[in-house]
Amino acid sequence: MLSLSQTLDAQLRAAMQRAFPDAEATLDPQLAAASKPEFGDFQANGALPLAKPLKQPPRQIATAIVDQLSSDEAFNALCLAPQIAGPGFINLTIRPERLAEELAARLGTDRLGVPVVEDVAPVVVDFSSPNIAKEMHVGHLRSTIIGDSLARVLEFRGHSVLRLNHVGDWGTQFGMLITHLKQVAPETLDTADAVDLGDLVAFYREAKKRFDDDDDFQATSRDEVVKLQGGDPVSLKAWGLLCDQSRREFQKLYDRLDIRLTERGESFYNPYLPAVLDGLKSVELLVTDDGAQCVFLEGVTGKDGNPLPVIVQKRDGGFNYATTDLAAIRFRFASPPAGDAAQRVIYVTDAGQANHFAGVFQVAERAGWIPDGARLEHVPFGLVQGEDGKKLKTRAGDTVRLRDLLDEAVERSEQDLRSRLQEEERAESDAFISHVATTVGLAAVKYADLSQNRLTNYQFSFDRMLALQGNTAPYLLYAVVRIAGIARKGGDLGVSNAALQFSEPQEWALVRELLKFDRVIVEVEDELLPNRLCSYLFELSQVFNRFYDQVPVLKAEPEALSSRLALCRHTADTLRCGLALLGIPTLERM
Repeated sequence: MLSLSQTLDAQLRAAMQRAFPDAEATLDPQLAAASKPEFGDFQANGALPLAKPLKQPPRQIATAIVDQLSSDEAFNALCLAPQIAGPGFINLTIRPERLAEELAARLGTDRLGVPVVEDVAPVVVDFSSPNIAKEMHVGHLRSTIIGDSLARVLEFRGHSVLRLNHVGDWGTQFGMLITHLKQVAPETLDTADAVDLGDLVAFYREAKKRFDDDDDFQATSRDEVVKLQGGDPVSLKAWGLLCDQSRREFQKLYDRLDIRLTERGESFYNPYLPAVLDGLKSVELLVTDDGAQCVFLEGVTGKDGNPLPVIVQKRDGGFNYATTDLAAIRFRFASPPAGDAAQRVIYVTDAGQANHFAGVFQVAERAGWIPDGARLEHVPFGLVQGEDGKKLKTRAGDTVRLRDLLDEAVERSEQDLRSRLQEEERAESDAFISHVATTVGLAAVKYADLSQNRLTNYQFSFDRMLALQGNTAPYLLYAVVRIAGIARKGGDLGVSNAALQFSEPQEWALVRELLKFDRVIVEVEDELLPNRLCSYLFELSQVFNRFYDQVPVLKAEPEALSSRLALCRHTADTLRCGLALLGIPTLERM
């Protein structure tokens, strides 16, 4: 009801201006969705804050506003007679015929009432970001699917979105990896694909152990870092091999999860690091402290009460993560060809990095690198925990590999499906079982994560996420399957030219729920909380199921049949669209 609420807000503001033309106070109707169905569709709370400046009781103010609304023909064509409740709330109910018109305008359309953003500006979403030579683990799950969902919503709204994978492809760790590679597997420098990622993970551990235990190896590794940074061809080739083989393994998981990303690792920003120092010097932010180049933060102090620094160049002349992140911010906001010209940059990382980004963002803002009107945002998220409330680990105490977690989700989904087919005495092909199990298993993992408030930790449970009841992916997928079954039973779900006619309260409840979709999408775009969309889709499924269980559809009277089928069609379209924005495909049967 986004367009209706915008129209209503304008009408309320005009009525308030007519009622109180001499008021110096801000006349804001404070229009919001009604908290309960019995209060109508909207509630205007603007009379209450006007009581003090206007020196009138809020109910008297509300009455004056309602009197003005009553003489507005456009308002009367939109709403039923407004009702004043409590100390001065104005309850507003949209006329049924206007609700039906609004729904009819959305039927069969791709956008389902969601407007395209007017001011299109490039948006950067930085997410996933695994480290080279390490496997993706459960810790990468949240960044990857939260970032993907936010990118999908922003794209649906019409933004030009650059999905960036800021992989860890540079740093001192490559000194030990390249040294180890040259010493124990020199053939990899001449033979393609001589080592796979599984070997590389063990290889990383071996190199780390040698680095920790062997002083000579440690010294050689440090020399190798210098060679790599200096552009030594052999070192660069070894580095490229490690990156390429990791990249291919990452891509297998991205393909499996239907994730699109443009890789732009830490190494991309190496040429821009000196300019970060020069830029900070030019605005007199850079301070030398104990040999290191720092910017001291404002309003952030340590235990000793002194301001904390963001170190941008170590005393040995090396750069660090903060320097790279500052270079990335400059590039992302800068104009082409030396930048992305973004107006909004979003970082999706765990909440443990909140202080790091707060410091880096402050430095960038004080340096003047964030354009006027641009937004720089950190989207933090909590931990994935086991059912014991502790950080999710394997039985051996190791970090859970993302590949293994997805495999188990699909295996459990297949077990559940085969058990259900046996109970229902249904026979299905292996191809059907494989497709449904894979779709449901991966959807369950995604939805279980996205349906949680990202700011909190959540407990990972296969049993809960694969359940056919409750706020789960299988429950939502089954609602779509249920509607597809109507078509298989002979219901025409095509778009009809017949006028929509509704008489039952369950029908109107579903109409109102369907019309909320546009506002939910705009809220997710602004607040970057995918769980808002999940909650809406779950509520929509519940409202639809009550409608379908309590109101005849295929056996409806002829004059009601086409309208009820239209409700089914639009519910399925909305669920499919909403789930697609979460990165979840739907099924016709399951």
